[in-house]
Order: sequence, then structure tokens, then C-alpha cells
Amino acid sequence: MEKRTLLAFFLSFLVLMVWMALFAPKQNQRLPQRTTSGKTAPEKVPENTGTPVGPGPAEARGTAKQVPEQPVKVDEKTVTVTTPLYRAVFSNAGPTIKSFELKKYRQTIKKDSPLIQLVHLGPNPVDFMRMDFLAGSFGAGGTTICRVDKDTIRLKPGSAPENLVFRSLTPEGLSIVRTFRFYPNQYKIDMNMTVINASGKPVRGAFTAQIHALRPKGKQRYYSFTGLAILINGKLETIKIKKPSDEKVFKGRINWLAFEDDYFISAIVPEITTPGTFKGHLLPSGLLEGTFATPPVSLHPSQQISTLYTLYLGPRDLGILKKVGKDLSKAVDFGWFDIIAKALLYVLLFFNKFINNYGVSIILLTVLIKVLFWPLTHKSYKSMKEMQKIQPIMAKIREKYKDDKQKMNMEMMALYKTYKVNPMSGCLPMLIQLPVFFALYRLLGNSIELRHAPFMLWIKDLSAPDRLFTFPFSIPFMSPPYGIPVLTLLMGVSMFVQQKMTPTPGDPAQAKIMMLMPVIFTFMFINFPSGLVLYWLVNNILSIGQQYRILKTSA
Repeated sequence: MEKRTLLAFFLSFLVLMVWMALFAPKQNQRLPQRTTSGKTAPEKVPENTGTPVGPGPAEARGTAKQVPEQPVKVDEKTVTVTTPLYRAVFSNAGPTIKSFELKKYRQTIKKDSPLIQLVHLGPNPVDFMRMDFLAGSFGAGGTTICRVDKDTIRLKPGSAPENLVFRSLTPEGLSIVRTFRFYPNQYKIDMNMTVINASGKPVRGAFTAQIHALRPKGKQRYYSFTGLAILINGKLETIKIKKPSDEKVFKGRINWLAFEDDYFISAIVPEITTPGTFKGHLLPSGLLEGTFATPPVSLHPSQQISTLYTLYLGPRDLGILKKVGKDLSKAVDFGWFDIIAKALLYVLLFFNKFINNYGVSIILLTVLIKVLFWPLTHKSYKSMKEMQKIQPIMAKIREKYKDDKQKMNMEMMALYKTYKVNPMSGCLPMLIQLPVFFALYRLLGNSIELRHAPFMLWIKDLSAPDRLFTFPFSIPFMSPPYGIPVLTLLMGVSMFVQQKMTPTPGDPAQAKIMMLMPVIFTFMFINFPSGLVLYWLVNNILSIGQQYRILKTSA
């Protein structure tokens, strides 16, 4: 069988396998909304309370200048922090974050839809985030009721940053002061924790940072990830845990640990990267638990030690994460073609700065990509046209040497050499474009910028499949909501038109495969983000125009 036929079979098989294995229909649901009292909290301390060190193995330095505080009975209370970007509820039990709602993001495109909630614990009485200095029995996970200096914090645009201070005394006699610093126009929260040994005897303990979240239910898309993630030794690791017996252990310098999904991330970022151990596992309750611990540090009587963290709870927006620093932007990862996808994202954002419509920006990006690949595709179409001219001769050779495959191949190669054509030249330019397609697939399916971004008419969300009308019944191969995938059908029609304009292969088997491609792609794209379908449709239309021009000039 000649090389073009083998290649066609291989590509068709690859396309089918990719679709069946990776893009099977699934309802991509966000995690259920939380509500629980946890025992967690980011911690931070007054500005001049000792020598800041990383949450790591350095010996404690400095002597506390203040008289050790004595235990005081305090009732549990909550503190609400409101900024233009979020509304957070802190509890002094721990302390912990009980709720964190993002004001600029809703669960669906409906205006009355609930705000995105980042604390997902279900009914489990654990902390969402917790930064601690653990020693003795307190290391077993006890909860302390802290004294807190405010009842509420409300920041408006232009307001100065404001602090929230929690003070507690552990059973081991450690006085811990945690100071959270909130900013009016940032998702990050700075947290400083100072530990003072008020026990009168040496204490040995370790800094820990812990995060809990409900494990996502149902099958996830191939390119999608919801779960624990860390950046260790500068490398991103996504922690895939399927059952309670699975425990993932990593040792090295932890840049940050986080819980993330397609569009949002909750991260704990140590100010100073220090060596330590991260353990991730699934609790019997269904909660994912990730814990980072540094090597132990000793505190002599009256000595103190401080450590700094940055908490980030917000969108996985590449621009925002870059401003936070600490390599948190590496949380936005588009897989194998990450470099290409991020380059395309910057171009898309550039266009949208002037257009303010991501649908139109995708069209402009498609035109730009088409212009860049124009020489390659032009060569491909011309090669196919030349191949069509020698199809009658090729048919005669096949008939003449149908019983001698070796002789047939030799005659075919001689024919190609005589007419100066390459049967592979029509396919290779298309293969070169595949990385761009897959990069766009990841980009348009995972970019927070396209989430709930409208285009026009019935397309209200470029990150979701296009559906005109909604049916009360299910449709095979289609994920909810069920409706008419107009954009996808138009894309299939455009592929069919393009296929009809393409020179017919001489091999009947190859011709049948090529005629099936529009049908296969239509079923593949039926659940793809409408932004990606829009790109493919516009690309097909531009390709039809290019083919028409070549056919007209060569006629």
C-alpha cells in the first residue's frame, strides 16, 4: 500500500483514538459548594517581632521583648473581610478560613447565579488552609481558640491595606501571633507568623502548611485537572490520587502548594523557599489533604522565630499570577505545547484590548495563524493538485503490477521522480500545524479569560459547547446541555466543502477515509468549547478561499 494511504489510515486511527480516549462527552461540573467550620488559617505577625526566616530548618533567633501572654478563655467568633474582589469569613478557631467568595466570578453565566466559592469541605470539620508551628501533642491537629483584634474589615478601592491579628497560646506554652494583611485590589493575602517560646523550657517543632478540599466527582476531561498541586525544585507536580491508600510524597524545595481546578486556584506560598517534605493523600471522608513540613527547629526559652507566607485565592489568570511572583504563574500550564499556547494567549489578549470581544479576537488570531502558515498550506494544496494530474498513470501502474508490490512501488517512485512530486509533501505541512491546534485546544478550554466570555447571538460562553435551544432529553455523543450545535454543524459543512474541493485520491480506500473525516470531526467537536469550534470554522473558510484561488489560477 502506498505511503499516502498508510499515512491516511494512521492519521484517521490517531484522530479516532484521541477522540475516544480523551474527548469523550462528560458534564464538567464545579465542585459542590462548601460550608463547614474548619481549623485552618494563614498566619502573620506584627512587622517588628523578630527575625523573619523561611518556614524552614534554621535555628530560632532573637529573644522576645514582651512578657509571655497567659491563656485567656475566648469564645469562637467569625470575622468578615470584604474587598472589591472577594468576601472572606475567618474563624478564630484555629484560625481558619470558613468561606471565600469571588465577587467577579459566578458559577454559571446567569446574573443571579451564586458567586464562586473557593472553600470546598462539605460537612467535614477540618481546616481549609492551615499554617502552623507544630510541637508535641499540638502536632496531632488540635484547635486553639485565638484572640482576634477586629470584628470586621471592609476595604474599598483605594483603601490602605489593613491587618487582622490572631493571638493564641498552645498547650506547649508557645505564644503564636498570626497577622493577615489584606489589600483592596489584590487577591493575595500576606501572612506573617511569629512563634515565641513562653514555656520556660526548650521546644522543638516544625513549620507546616496544610490545605484541604473535596475531591472532584466524576470523570475529568483529559486536559483538565482538579486537585492538589505543588511547585517543587522549580517543577510543577500535579498530585493525582484515586484512593485513600494512595499517598504521594515529595522531598525538596517547595515553592508553593495549592488546590486548583480549570479556572481557579487556592495557594500557600512560603516567602522563602526551604527544603521539606510534602505529603498528599485522600482521607476516608473524600477530602484531599496536602501537607508541607520543614525540618524541625529548636526554640530556647523566650526565643522567637518568624515566617512569612503569601496566600492566593483567585482566578488562574496568568497576568495576575505573574504579579504575585514566586513562580505562581507556573500553575497555568497548557501541557506539552505550553510555550505555543502562552504565546497565542498573549496575542489573543492583545487583540482583545482593542476589540473587547474574545470571539472576534479568536477570528483575528485565526487569520494571523493562517497568514503565517500560508506558504506551507499553499505548497500542500499545489502538491495535491500535481498529484491529481498523475492519478491516471498511477492507476495504470497499480493495475499492471497488482501482483508484484515491490515492482509497483519502484514504478511509483520513478513516476514521482519524473514529475518531481512528493506524495508526502501534501501531508507534512498539515502535520506541522498540529502543535498549534493542540495548543489552541488547551488554551481555549482552560483560559480564565474565555470563561463566560460572550461572542454574539446564542453563543454566550466561549469556554462551553455551543447550543441553540435546550432540549429536555439527552442526545447521543452530546454532553449537557442538550441542544442544536449550530457552530459545530457549520464547521462540519465547511469541512465537507473543503473536502470536495480537494483532489480525489487515486486509492479508493484512502478516498473513503477522507470523505468520512468531516463526519468524524463533527462528532469530535460536538462537545468542544465553542471558541475552539469558531477557530476551526474560520480556518476552514479561509482554507476554502485559498484552495479556490489555487484551483482558479491553475485552471
